[in-house]
Amino acid sequence: MDKDILILAIETSCDETSAAVVRNGRVVLSNIISSQIDIHKRYGGVVPEVASRKHLESISPVIDEALSEAEITLKNLDAVAVTCGPGLVGALLIGLSTAKAIAYSSNLPFIGVNHIEGHIAANYIEHKELEPPFTCLVASGGHSHIVYVMDYNKYEIMGRTRDDAAGEAFDKIARALGLGYPGGPLIDRLAASGNREAIDFPRAFLEEGSFDFSFSGLKSAALNYMNSKRMKGEEISTADVAASFQEAVADVLSAKLVRAALDKKSEFVVLAGGVASNSRLRELLKQRGEQAGIKVLYPSPVLCTDNAAMIGCAAYYRFIRGIRSDFTINAMPNLSLE
Repeated sequence: MDKDILILAIETSCDETSAAVVRNGRVVLSNIISSQIDIHKRYGGVVPEVASRKHLESISPVIDEALSEAEITLKNLDAVAVTCGPGLVGALLIGLSTAKAIAYSSNLPFIGVNHIEGHIAANYIEHKELEPPFTCLVASGGHSHIVYVMDYNKYEIMGRTRDDAAGEAFDKIARALGLGYPGGPLIDRLAASGNREAIDFPRAFLEEGSFDFSFSGLKSAALNYMNSKRMKGEEISTADVAASFQEAVADVLSAKLVRAALDKKSEFVVLAGGVASNSRLRELLKQRGEQAGIKVLYPSPVLCTDNAAMIGCAAYYRFIRGIRSDFTINAMPNLSLE
Protein backbone atom coordinates (compact mmCIF):
# COMPACT_ATOMS: atom_id res chain seq x y z
CA MET A 1 0.00 0.00 0.00
CA ASP A 2 1.12 3.56 -0.73
CA LYS A 3 0.07 5.01 2.61
CA ASP A 4 0.78 3.94 6.17
CA ILE A 5 -2.00 1.92 7.79
CA LEU A 6 -2.75 2.74 11.43
CA ILE A 7 -4.83 0.26 13.41
CA LEU A 8 -6.17 0.66 16.94
CA ALA A 9 -6.25 -2.82 18.49
CA ILE A 10 -7.98 -3.99 21.67
CA GLU A 11 -7.36 -7.21 23.64
CA THR A 12 -9.53 -8.38 26.57
CA SER A 13 -9.63 -12.17 26.23
CA CYS A 14 -8.63 -13.00 29.82
CA ASP A 15 -7.10 -10.86 32.57
CA GLU A 16 -5.16 -8.19 30.69
CA THR A 17 -6.85 -5.06 29.37
CA SER A 18 -4.73 -3.86 26.47
CA ALA A 19 -4.88 -1.33 23.64
CA ALA A 20 -2.25 -0.60 21.01
CA VAL A 21 -1.67 1.44 17.91
CA VAL A 22 0.20 -0.46 15.20
CA ARG A 23 1.54 0.96 11.95
CA ASN A 24 1.76 -1.29 8.88
CA GLY A 25 1.44 -4.40 11.01
CA ARG A 26 4.94 -4.47 12.46
CA VAL A 27 5.67 -1.05 13.97
CA VAL A 28 4.22 -0.60 17.46
CA LEU A 29 3.50 3.04 18.29
CA SER A 30 1.97 2.15 21.65
CA ASN A 31 1.09 -1.03 23.53
CA ILE A 32 -0.62 -0.35 26.86
CA ILE A 33 -1.33 -3.32 29.14
CA SER A 34 -3.29 -3.13 32.39
CA SER A 35 -2.72 -6.42 34.19
CA GLN A 36 -5.07 -7.96 36.74
CA ILE A 37 -2.54 -10.45 38.13
CA ASP A 38 -2.43 -8.88 41.60
CA ILE A 39 -6.23 -9.03 41.82
CA HIS A 40 -6.51 -12.70 40.85
CA LYS A 41 -3.53 -13.85 42.93
CA ARG A 42 -5.67 -13.97 46.05
CA TYR A 43 -8.00 -16.47 44.34
CA GLY A 44 -5.22 -18.65 42.91
CA GLY A 45 -6.45 -18.09 39.34
CA VAL A 46 -8.60 -15.92 37.12
CA VAL A 47 -12.17 -15.33 38.30
CA PRO A 48 -14.19 -14.55 35.13
CA GLU A 49 -16.72 -12.21 36.74
CA VAL A 50 -13.99 -10.20 38.47
CA ALA A 51 -12.01 -10.02 35.22
CA SER A 52 -15.01 -8.65 33.31
CA ARG A 53 -15.69 -5.92 35.87
CA LYS A 54 -12.03 -4.86 35.86
CA HIS A 55 -11.99 -4.72 32.04
CA LEU A 56 -15.01 -2.44 32.18
CA GLU A 57 -13.19 -0.10 34.56
CA SER A 58 -9.90 -0.08 32.66
CA ILE A 59 -10.71 -0.16 28.97
CA SER A 60 -11.45 3.52 28.32
CA PRO A 61 -8.34 4.84 30.15
CA VAL A 62 -6.17 2.20 28.45
CA ILE A 63 -7.43 3.20 24.98
CA ASP A 64 -6.95 6.90 25.75
CA GLU A 65 -3.37 6.19 26.88
CA ALA A 66 -2.62 4.14 23.76
CA LEU A 67 -3.82 6.94 21.46
CA SER A 68 -1.95 9.57 23.49
CA GLU A 69 1.34 7.65 23.49
CA ALA A 70 1.04 7.11 19.73
CA GLU A 71 0.34 10.85 19.36
CA ILE A 72 -2.74 10.32 17.22
CA THR A 73 -6.53 10.69 17.46
CA LEU A 74 -9.35 8.51 16.17
CA LYS A 75 -9.37 10.60 12.98
CA ASN A 76 -5.91 9.27 12.07
CA LEU A 77 -6.95 5.62 12.20
CA ASP A 78 -7.61 3.31 9.27
CA ALA A 79 -9.29 0.50 11.21
CA VAL A 80 -10.24 -0.84 14.64
CA ALA A 81 -9.36 -4.42 15.57
CA VAL A 82 -10.31 -6.55 18.56
CA THR A 83 -9.96 -10.08 19.89
CA CYS A 84 -13.24 -11.94 19.28
CA GLY A 85 -12.13 -15.32 20.68
CA PRO A 86 -11.13 -17.66 22.13
CA GLY A 87 -11.25 -16.51 25.74
CA LEU A 88 -13.60 -15.72 28.61
CA VAL A 89 -16.95 -14.74 27.15
CA GLY A 90 -17.59 -11.83 29.53
CA ALA A 91 -14.11 -10.44 29.07
CA LEU A 92 -14.31 -10.75 25.28
CA LEU A 93 -17.64 -8.90 25.21
CA ILE A 94 -16.13 -5.83 26.90
CA GLY A 95 -13.49 -5.47 24.21
CA LEU A 96 -15.86 -6.31 21.37
CA SER A 97 -18.53 -3.84 22.47
CA THR A 98 -15.98 -1.06 22.86
CA ALA A 99 -14.29 -1.73 19.51
CA LYS A 100 -17.63 -1.85 17.70
CA ALA A 101 -18.71 1.45 19.26
CA ILE A 102 -15.47 3.19 18.23
CA ALA A 103 -15.52 1.76 14.70
CA TYR A 104 -19.20 2.53 14.14
CA SER A 105 -19.10 6.06 15.53
CA SER A 106 -15.90 6.88 13.62
CA ASN A 107 -17.01 5.15 10.39
CA LEU A 108 -13.94 2.90 10.44
CA PRO A 109 -13.49 -0.68 9.21
CA PHE A 110 -13.93 -3.23 12.00
CA ILE A 111 -11.80 -6.41 12.19
CA GLY A 112 -12.26 -9.33 14.58
CA VAL A 113 -9.10 -11.31 15.30
CA ASN A 114 -8.48 -14.80 16.66
CA HIS A 115 -6.45 -14.59 19.88
CA ILE A 116 -4.22 -17.52 18.88
CA GLU A 117 -3.50 -15.88 15.52
CA GLY A 118 -2.48 -12.79 17.47
CA HIS A 119 0.09 -14.77 19.49
CA ILE A 120 1.61 -16.10 16.26
CA ALA A 121 1.67 -12.59 14.78
CA ALA A 122 3.66 -11.27 17.76
CA ASN A 123 6.70 -12.77 16.07
CA TYR A 124 6.25 -10.52 13.03
CA ILE A 125 6.65 -7.54 15.36
CA GLU A 126 9.75 -8.98 17.04
CA HIS A 127 11.37 -10.34 13.86
CA LYS A 128 10.80 -7.91 11.01
CA GLU A 129 12.36 -10.33 8.51
CA LEU A 130 10.03 -13.24 9.36
CA GLU A 131 7.67 -14.36 6.60
CA PRO A 132 5.54 -17.50 6.23
CA PRO A 133 5.80 -20.43 5.87
CA PHE A 134 7.10 -21.64 9.26
CA THR A 135 6.12 -23.96 12.11
CA CYS A 136 4.93 -22.44 15.39
CA LEU A 137 4.28 -23.67 18.91
CA VAL A 138 1.53 -21.69 20.64
CA ALA A 139 1.74 -22.53 24.34
CA SER A 140 -0.21 -20.65 26.99
CA GLY A 141 -2.58 -21.11 29.91
CA GLY A 142 -5.40 -22.13 27.60
CA HIS A 143 -3.72 -23.48 24.48
CA SER A 144 -0.99 -25.83 23.34
CA HIS A 145 -0.97 -25.97 19.53
CA ILE A 146 1.59 -26.83 16.89
CA VAL A 147 0.61 -24.74 13.90
CA TYR A 148 2.00 -24.76 10.39
CA VAL A 149 1.72 -21.17 9.17
CA MET A 150 1.23 -21.52 5.42
CA ASP A 151 0.61 -17.82 4.81
CA TYR A 152 -0.72 -14.78 6.64
CA ASN A 153 -4.17 -15.76 7.98
CA LYS A 154 -3.78 -19.33 6.64
CA TYR A 155 -3.02 -22.12 9.13
CA GLU A 156 -2.86 -25.87 9.55
CA ILE A 157 -3.14 -27.18 13.11
CA MET A 158 -0.76 -30.14 13.25
CA GLY A 159 -1.23 -30.92 16.93
CA ARG A 160 -3.06 -29.73 20.01
CA THR A 161 -3.53 -30.68 23.63
CA ARG A 162 -5.97 -33.45 24.41
CA ASP A 163 -6.46 -32.30 28.00
CA ASP A 164 -4.52 -29.68 29.99
CA ALA A 165 -2.66 -26.93 28.17
CA ALA A 166 1.00 -26.53 29.16
CA GLY A 167 0.41 -23.24 30.99
CA GLU A 168 -2.60 -24.71 32.79
CA ALA A 169 -0.46 -27.63 33.99
CA PHE A 170 2.20 -25.21 35.27
CA ASP A 171 -0.48 -23.27 37.19
CA LYS A 172 -1.89 -26.40 38.82
CA ILE A 173 1.49 -27.73 39.96
CA ALA A 174 2.54 -24.29 41.20
CA ARG A 175 -0.63 -24.18 43.28
CA ALA A 176 0.14 -27.64 44.71
CA LEU A 177 3.66 -26.46 45.59
CA GLY A 178 2.22 -23.40 47.35
CA LEU A 179 3.90 -20.99 44.94
CA GLY A 180 0.89 -18.92 43.96
CA TYR A 181 -0.35 -17.53 40.66
CA PRO A 182 0.60 -17.29 37.80
CA GLY A 183 2.43 -20.60 38.03
CA GLY A 184 4.66 -20.63 34.96
CA PRO A 185 7.09 -17.84 35.90
CA LEU A 186 7.19 -19.01 39.53
CA ILE A 187 8.08 -22.60 38.59
CA ASP A 188 10.68 -21.33 36.11
CA ARG A 189 12.31 -19.23 38.84
CA LEU A 190 12.27 -22.01 41.44
CA ALA A 191 13.51 -24.63 38.95
CA ALA A 192 16.76 -22.70 38.56
CA SER A 193 17.84 -23.94 42.01
CA GLY A 194 16.57 -27.52 41.53
CA ASN A 195 17.79 -30.73 39.92
CA ARG A 196 15.82 -31.42 36.75
CA GLU A 197 16.93 -35.08 36.83
CA ALA A 198 15.88 -35.65 40.46
CA ILE A 199 12.45 -37.09 39.63
CA ASP A 200 11.71 -39.15 36.54
CA PHE A 201 8.30 -37.75 35.64
CA PRO A 202 6.58 -39.36 32.61
CA ARG A 203 6.57 -37.91 29.09
CA ALA A 204 3.43 -38.52 27.04
CA PHE A 205 4.55 -38.67 23.42
CA LEU A 206 1.32 -40.51 22.51
CA GLU A 207 1.03 -42.73 19.44
CA GLU A 208 3.74 -42.78 16.81
CA GLY A 209 3.64 -39.78 14.49
CA SER A 210 1.24 -37.75 16.65
CA PHE A 211 1.92 -34.06 17.23
CA ASP A 212 -0.76 -33.83 19.94
CA PHE A 213 0.00 -33.19 23.61
CA SER A 214 -1.27 -34.62 26.87
CA PHE A 215 -0.19 -33.22 30.23
CA SER A 216 -2.85 -34.68 32.53
CA GLY A 217 -0.80 -37.81 33.25
CA LEU A 218 2.29 -35.74 34.04
CA LYS A 219 0.25 -33.48 36.30
CA SER A 220 -1.21 -36.49 38.12
CA ALA A 221 2.25 -38.05 38.51
CA ALA A 222 3.59 -34.85 40.11
CA LEU A 223 0.60 -34.57 42.46
CA ASN A 224 0.87 -38.26 43.41
CA TYR A 225 4.59 -37.87 44.09
CA MET A 226 3.97 -34.96 46.47
CA ASN A 227 1.03 -36.69 48.18
CA SER A 228 3.09 -39.85 48.70
CA LYS A 229 5.92 -37.85 50.25
CA ARG A 230 3.52 -36.07 52.62
CA MET A 231 1.83 -39.31 53.68
CA LYS A 232 5.24 -40.79 54.55
CA GLY A 233 6.26 -37.65 56.39
CA GLU A 234 9.18 -37.15 54.00
CA GLU A 235 10.53 -33.76 53.01
CA ILE A 236 9.65 -32.48 49.55
CA SER A 237 12.27 -30.56 47.61
CA THR A 238 10.00 -28.04 45.89
CA ALA A 239 12.91 -26.89 43.70
CA ASP A 240 13.51 -30.45 42.46
CA VAL A 241 9.79 -30.98 41.78
CA ALA A 242 9.64 -27.69 39.86
CA ALA A 243 12.78 -28.45 37.85
CA SER A 244 11.78 -32.04 37.04
CA PHE A 245 8.23 -31.08 36.11
CA GLN A 246 9.40 -28.21 33.93
CA GLU A 247 11.91 -30.51 32.23
CA ALA A 248 9.19 -33.01 31.33
CA VAL A 249 6.96 -30.30 29.82
CA ALA A 250 9.79 -28.61 27.91
CA ASP A 251 11.11 -31.95 26.67
CA VAL A 252 7.82 -32.92 25.02
CA LEU A 253 7.04 -29.45 23.65
CA SER A 254 10.47 -28.96 22.08
CA ALA A 255 10.78 -32.51 20.70
CA LYS A 256 7.39 -32.40 18.99
CA LEU A 257 7.88 -28.90 17.59
CA VAL A 258 11.22 -29.79 15.98
CA ARG A 259 9.79 -33.04 14.61
CA ALA A 260 6.83 -31.12 13.14
CA ALA A 261 9.20 -28.60 11.55
CA LEU A 262 11.24 -31.39 9.98
CA ASP A 263 8.02 -32.95 8.69
CA LYS A 264 7.13 -29.65 6.98
CA LYS A 265 10.74 -28.90 5.98
CA SER A 266 10.49 -25.55 7.80
CA GLU A 267 13.52 -23.29 7.98
CA PHE A 268 12.18 -21.65 11.16
CA VAL A 269 10.42 -22.75 14.31
CA VAL A 270 8.67 -20.02 16.25
CA LEU A 271 7.39 -19.82 19.83
CA ALA A 272 4.28 -17.90 20.89
CA GLY A 273 2.17 -17.46 24.02
CA GLY A 274 2.97 -17.11 27.71
CA VAL A 275 4.88 -20.41 27.98
CA ALA A 276 7.20 -19.13 25.23
CA SER A 277 8.91 -17.13 28.00
CA ASN A 278 9.98 -20.32 29.80
CA SER A 279 13.76 -20.36 30.00
CA ARG A 280 14.19 -24.15 29.86
CA LEU A 281 11.87 -24.49 26.85
CA ARG A 282 13.90 -21.87 25.00
CA GLU A 283 17.17 -23.56 25.97
CA LEU A 284 16.08 -27.05 24.93
CA LEU A 285 14.53 -25.80 21.70
CA LYS A 286 17.70 -23.94 20.79
CA GLN A 287 19.77 -27.10 21.33
CA ARG A 288 17.44 -29.28 19.28
CA GLY A 289 17.06 -26.63 16.60
CA GLU A 290 20.81 -26.39 16.14
CA GLN A 291 21.08 -30.19 15.90
CA ALA A 292 18.36 -30.25 13.24
CA GLY A 293 19.62 -27.20 11.34
CA ILE A 294 16.50 -25.18 12.15
CA LYS A 295 16.48 -21.55 13.30
CA VAL A 296 14.54 -20.80 16.50
CA LEU A 297 12.70 -17.50 17.01
CA TYR A 298 10.56 -16.19 19.87
CA PRO A 299 9.11 -12.85 20.98
CA SER A 300 10.33 -10.69 23.86
CA PRO A 301 8.48 -11.38 27.15
CA VAL A 302 6.00 -8.50 26.80
CA LEU A 303 4.88 -9.89 23.42
CA CYS A 304 4.46 -13.38 24.91
CA THR A 305 1.77 -12.08 27.25
CA ASP A 306 -1.73 -11.15 26.13
CA ASN A 307 -1.31 -7.77 24.43
CA ALA A 308 -3.07 -5.66 21.83
CA ALA A 309 -0.03 -5.07 19.59
CA MET A 310 -0.15 -8.68 18.41
CA ILE A 311 -3.86 -8.25 17.61
CA GLY A 312 -3.09 -5.14 15.58
CA CYS A 313 -0.41 -7.01 13.66
CA ALA A 314 -2.72 -9.90 12.79
CA ALA A 315 -5.49 -7.45 11.83
CA TYR A 316 -3.19 -5.63 9.39
CA TYR A 317 -2.78 -8.72 7.21
CA ARG A 318 -6.55 -9.11 7.15
CA PHE A 319 -7.02 -5.42 6.36
CA ILE A 320 -4.72 -5.39 3.32
CA ARG A 321 -6.56 -8.44 1.94
CA GLY A 322 -9.88 -6.64 2.24
CA ILE A 323 -11.15 -8.84 5.09
CA ARG A 324 -13.64 -7.06 7.34
CA SER A 325 -15.92 -8.21 10.15
CA ASP A 326 -19.62 -7.55 10.48
CA PHE A 327 -20.88 -5.55 13.46
CA THR A 328 -23.07 -8.51 14.36
CA ILE A 329 -20.02 -10.64 15.23
CA ASN A 330 -20.28 -12.04 18.74
CA ALA A 331 -17.77 -13.23 21.34
CA MET A 332 -16.61 -16.76 20.49
CA PRO A 333 -15.03 -18.30 23.62
CA ASN A 334 -14.17 -21.56 21.79
CA LEU A 335 -13.11 -20.07 18.46
CA SER A 336 -10.81 -22.37 16.47
CA LEU A 337 -7.83 -21.11 14.50
CA GLU A 338 -9.01 -23.14 11.53
